[in-house]
Amino acid sequence: MPAPKNLFKQALKEGRAQIGLWQALANPYTVEICAGAGYDWLLLDAEHAPNDIPLLVSQLQAIKGSPSHAVIRPPIGETFILKQMLDIGAQTLLIPMVDSKAQAEDMVRAVRYPPHGVRGVGAALARASAFNRIADYLQTANDEICLLLQVESRVGLAAIDDIASIEGVDGVFIGPADLAADMGFLGKPGAPEVQAEVEKALLKIQSHGKAAGILMADLVLAKRYLELGATFVAIGNDVTLLANATTRLLADFRNFNAAETERPGTASVY
Repeated sequence: MPAPKNLFKQALKEGRAQIGLWQALANPYTVEICAGAGYDWLLLDAEHAPNDIPLLVSQLQAIKGSPSHAVIRPPIGETFILKQMLDIGAQTLLIPMVDSKAQAEDMVRAVRYPPHGVRGVGAALARASAFNRIADYLQTANDEICLLLQVESRVGLAAIDDIASIEGVDGVFIGPADLAADMGFLGKPGAPEVQAEVEKALLKIQSHGKAAGILMADLVLAKRYLELGATFVAIGNDVTLLANATTRLLADFRNFNAAETERPGTASVY
């Protein structure tokens, strides 16, 4: 029996757009709620969210059986961290802050078993192999790992052709917030100067036959990226959704005037 088929990776290869949502509340309950909404992928964030390995395991378990594919973003692209995340069952990783061809090549090796890489062979202890119940896991795992690299600096943009051309890289993700900051537009990822660089980068990625991705809560811009050919696009995050909804509910309540909405003869009786 081979490793589970990575349907998200297959969709990217076929050029089918995958719409995602960021998960930063670090909670399996909220992940389960979001997984039921029908997003193609959910990003479990361990870079900026308070996630650790046990928490990530519980979130992977919450997603299992839903239509959503789990993508994990580690805090940093280090071999030992990626090994743990693969062993707990992640098949798709988004590596932050990739700036060079050499760094990208290191990430390719980190997610592959020897002789093609340096991933430690500990699958007998791992959730990824169904605790050694997948007999052919070691022989088939490499093919089902989807490696996404995040470029979010001017140095990374300068190297994007080299990064996107590497065999074993399945997609390149543009991080508009950090890129904007690096370009001198802190907190303004929608600035025209930033957007011009984002659009050029998305097209360059695709010219190498790789999937292009981005996170953008501005739905107009998100649609624009899809029109440019981006195939994995996240359109929001759970933290902002909850913060905005709770703030809006309280404001609506404070502004609510029952007398203005009540029709004559229809007063409620309790």
